[in-house]
Order: sequence, then C-alpha cells, then structure tokens
Amino acid sequence: MAEAQNIPVGSTTAGSIAVAAESTVATRMSAPPSFDVADFPVPHGREEEWRFTPLERLRGLHDGTAVATGNGVKVEVQAPEGVTVEAVGRDDARLGKAGTPVDRVAAQAYSVFEKASVVTVPKETVLTEPIRIAVHGEGGTAFGHQVIELGAFAEAVVVIDHSGDAVLAANVDYLLGDGAKLTVVSVQDWDEKAVHVAQHNALVGRDASFKSVVVTFGGDVVRLHPRVRYAGPGGEAELFGLYFTDQGQHQEHRLLVDHNVPHCKSHVVYKGALQGDDAHAVWIGDVLIEAKAEGTDTYEMNRNLVLTDGARVDSVPNLEIETGEIVGAGHASTTGRFDDEQLFYLMARGIPEHEARRLVVRGFFAELVQQIGLPDIEERLIAKIEEELEAAVA
Repeated sequence: MAEAQNIPVGSTTAGSIAVAAESTVATRMSAPPSFDVADFPVPHGREEEWRFTPLERLRGLHDGTAVATGNGVKVEVQAPEGVTVEAVGRDDARLGKAGTPVDRVAAQAYSVFEKASVVTVPKETVLTEPIRIAVHGEGGTAFGHQVIELGAFAEAVVVIDHSGDAVLAANVDYLLGDGAKLTVVSVQDWDEKAVHVAQHNALVGRDASFKSVVVTFGGDVVRLHPRVRYAGPGGEAELFGLYFTDQGQHQEHRLLVDHNVPHCKSHVVYKGALQGDDAHAVWIGDVLIEAKAEGTDTYEMNRNLVLTDGARVDSVPNLEIETGEIVGAGHASTTGRFDDEQLFYLMARGIPEHEARRLVVRGFFAELVQQIGLPDIEERLIAKIEEELEAAVA
C-alpha cells in the first residue's frame, strides 16, 4: 500500500512524472504529440505508456489493422433549446484545439474520422437541463471525434453514455471559454466484448471551472486518457472517477493535469473496486506544474478496494514541480481489502456478512456518485454497483 505524500508550500518535487507538457512530449519515453499517425511507432507493450495494456485485445486499434465498418456506433444528441449541434468536416478550426493526440490510437482516430460532432453552448447561456449524448455500439468498429464548446460565462452539464458492443477509438474535446462552468459525466457501460480507447482533452479558460466524472463498468478493454490544460489564470479542474472491474476485464485510466499557467487549481479523486480472476485496473495520475505556473494548488488521490483473490491493481501517482512558488501539491494511492473492523462492527449488530460487504462498497463509492448531481444517473449507477455485487455472490 502506497502512503499519501503531501508537498507543502515552497517545495520543489518529490517524485517522477510519466507525462510532460503538451508542447514538448507526451511521455518521457515517447514521440511528441502529433495529429499524424505515422509519427507514432507501433507499440509492442514494452513502452512506458503501453506496458500495462493488453495490446492483443485491442482488436487492431494500436497497429492500424482495425478498419471502420458501417455498423460501428450510433450517436444521438439530445440538447436543450439554444444549444447548437453540428456535424463538421475535418477543416473545422475547433477540432484538435483542446489537445493533440499523444499516442498512436488517438492519432489513428483523428486521421480516420470523416465527420465530427460539435455541440456549442453560446456565451452567457445557463442550461437548466443536461445535454445527453448516447453512443451505442452496433457490433462494428468506429473512429470518432466529439467537441463540446462553451462560450464565455456559459454553464452546462453533459452526459456521454456509452453502451452496446463496439470497437471504438475516439477523441473528445472540451473547450471552456472564460468564466464558463462545465460538468461532464462519461459513462462506460459497454457489453462484455466491447473495446473502447479514447483521449479526452479539456482546455480551461480564465476563471473557468471544469468537472469530469468518469464511470467505467463494462467492456472487455477500456483505456481512457483524460488530459487538462489551462488557457488562462484562475481556472479550476476537478477530475473524479469510479470503476468496477470484473473477472477478465481490463480498465485503464491515465490522467494528466498540465498546470501551464499561474494561479490554477486541480483536484483528482478516482476510486475502483475489483473482483474475479484476472480483473485488472490501471490508474496513472500525472500532474505537471510548469515553471511559469506559480500559485498552483493541486492534489490527486486513487483508492482501490480488492474484493476477491485473483484481481490486480496498478496505481501510479506522479508529480513534477518546476517552481517552488506554489500554494500546495500532493498525491496519494491506496489499495487494500475490506476493512475487517468495519465488517465486524456491522456484523456485530446483526447485519449478515453479504449485506455488510454491500454497505461498505456503497459507502466507498458514495462520495463520487454524489458528484454527478443527476438523480437518474446516480440511481442507475447505484443499481449497477448492486448488480455487480450480486453477481459476485451468485
């Protein structure tokens, strides 16, 4: 179990980082970010950014052999009045503005898609209903690009819901104007054979607020790469994640928060539960505080609850600080089994062991579920957690 590390004001650095600035390289051992797939060598699994990923299960996404089919995914967007939904060509200036692909799959997705979906919330528009984007797999292979753009001082909640069966490689861009507030809930509730690899790029404007809640349950292999940069001082980013990894599943979340301007904040909390043989969860949390990013305040944490034997967790928090003029920075990673004292406390009060375990897991995830703020999604996720726990007992 890794212990929490706190770095007080004025400290320099206490660790290493696997991901560097957008303008330099994607990782210390990789090619620079690029929109051209030819700039990335085919990974073989020995590379730092691919060493945890089962490449043989990516169905050709990593080596270029995957080909888009007509029955890949179906995308439906439900948006409140005043929101613009467009299908744009590759020459649209908004595409790629939030971030550049940092690995071969993301570059392949960018090189192949024909039309991108752009959802725009005009400046100073405050939505009272969420924007809902349903991505449903229909059994084929697809490459996609989605852009969510908020004008200055706009406020919105976006739900991106993945379901069905597909092999999907995608880039998702979030563009926040000055003073905008965006909450994104990305749910990966795929069928058991689905493969989903995606890079999420957020560009946070001056005094803007970005909250991401990533929820991963389904799929054979899910590999998500959320990344945050700031376009001006005063920006805030909150990255929350919840995953439940079952027998044989591989769920990987690789995050980068690049503090590239002064006086910005970030807060990262990801929690996962694992059960069953060969259940494998990977969490890589990278935070970079550049030399010019004075006044940064950041913290990241990953917690994992291992419910059965045979499950594996790889959790790697990384932090690099290039200036001593910070408010604070720290990171923590913990992995363990049930707290025997909690179970004993509940069972001593007449609660059966199975029910006690269920209550502990619900309590473990409650903090993150409450961050969603949409009752229908929260109820659905609680029901999904209950379903996963029941399956373990059956």
